[in-house]
Amino acid sequence: MSDSVALANDHQADWLTSRPATWTRVYLRRTACADFATAAVAAAAAVLLRFGVHPSLKYVLVSLLLPVAWVLLLLVLGGYDVRFIGTGSDEFRKVLNAGWSLTAGVALVSYALNDELSRVYLLIIMPVTIMLGLIVRFALRKRLHRLRAEGLYMSTVVAVGHQAAVAELIKELQRYHYHGLEVVAACLAGDIQVSDVAGVPVVGNLDDTAEVVRRCGASTVAVLPSPEMDGAKLRQLAWALEKTGTDLCVAPSLLDVAGPRTTIRPIAGLTLLHVDHPQLSGPRQVLKDLVDRAVAAVALLLLSPLMLALALAVRLFDHGPALFKQTRVGKNGKSFTIYKFRTMVIDAEQRLAELRELNEFDGVLFKMRRDPRVTPVGVRLRKWSLDELPQLFNVLLGEMSLVGPRPPLPDEAALYADHARRRLVVKPGLTGLWQVSGRSDLTWDESVRLDLRYVENWSLALDLQILWKTVGVMFRGHGAY
Repeated sequence: MSDSVALANDHQADWLTSRPATWTRVYLRRTACADFATAAVAAAAAVLLRFGVHPSLKYVLVSLLLPVAWVLLLLVLGGYDVRFIGTGSDEFRKVLNAGWSLTAGVALVSYALNDELSRVYLLIIMPVTIMLGLIVRFALRKRLHRLRAEGLYMSTVVAVGHQAAVAELIKELQRYHYHGLEVVAACLAGDIQVSDVAGVPVVGNLDDTAEVVRRCGASTVAVLPSPEMDGAKLRQLAWALEKTGTDLCVAPSLLDVAGPRTTIRPIAGLTLLHVDHPQLSGPRQVLKDLVDRAVAAVALLLLSPLMLALALAVRLFDHGPALFKQTRVGKNGKSFTIYKFRTMVIDAEQRLAELRELNEFDGVLFKMRRDPRVTPVGVRLRKWSLDELPQLFNVLLGEMSLVGPRPPLPDEAALYADHARRRLVVKPGLTGLWQVSGRSDLTWDESVRLDLRYVENWSLALDLQILWKTVGVMFRGHGAY
């Protein structure tokens, strides 16, 4: 035990109080009860709709066994794994896998016993069980996120690594509290010159990690990239954490690369992390383009009355043009004309020079929370992102995608650093990670990082997830100005 930890005993003892994650057991029991109840409701609905109030004994037994089988199958397939609590898509995928497996299992048992069940009964009970299961998980997840926003139901973390990396991790976890991780102590590499990092106490160095975890009762250790934490030290730390059941998370040096692009490859006794190239061309990109255009066409058809009303509102306010056209930079640096509902006064571009000194953004963009050029109608359009609707024409023309990086101005793109130009290898999007993660409240570096993360890890599933989150962001209107 080093002197740095001993010195921390007096003035930082409150940070190192045991904080057992008993809430996880309560949450998982509640989830299991909810899953059982949803399967029971589905079974009762199937029996009543198919047989009325006088079902045969066989279907009564099947309906009684199904909720038990549903919960057990979710348990076997990882539906109650603590790692997936509140993580959204991973948790939902477990429910879907359990649904397909239960359907296949019922079919096999029925075939083996040569006793087929009613198809109507199965067509009701299976889809309803899966659908209700997803709805319940979504409701529980949203409630969990609200509690975590209040600082409840959090898992405690000891961060290990260099000061800058630890500070970045603390900042990210505080920003995205719904992940449920709270850094309560830090163990730094090298000579310790500070007593805290981003408000979190520094209580030791790398060699003190196991003892710090034992004293503060942390549920997770996050090891960040540092040459001092070599394979031997990491192995010893893993062995020490086995005794307390503490989770060990190791961040690779290659950041912002999602799991689907990485696989573990054991070669010649070494464990190597294989990283696939991002899918920037090929069949999936063609499918993405087809889906984008089809959705844009349907959306334009359905939203045309609303868009006409918005255009009239803009026109009637100051008799100026309803649409605002501007040159933006698209895929591979190719310029195109973007369409938006006009939210500013007619001479907004001419008045920009006199407002440059009032820029509230820290990068190449110009942003003001109360830009005097924005009209009263424009304020409302921006709040709910309704000014972006004409960009559906850009999507239909193939110049933009539904989901992608923010489309930059030529002047902005000219100032991009080399790494930021990576944003231009895909089509810009009507929405994106930047929109569902804070919109204009983000700093320049954060918006670039989110756009690059999307470029490196895009998938159709991620697009659907972003589109789903965009709906909530639009209704809340946060970060729009």
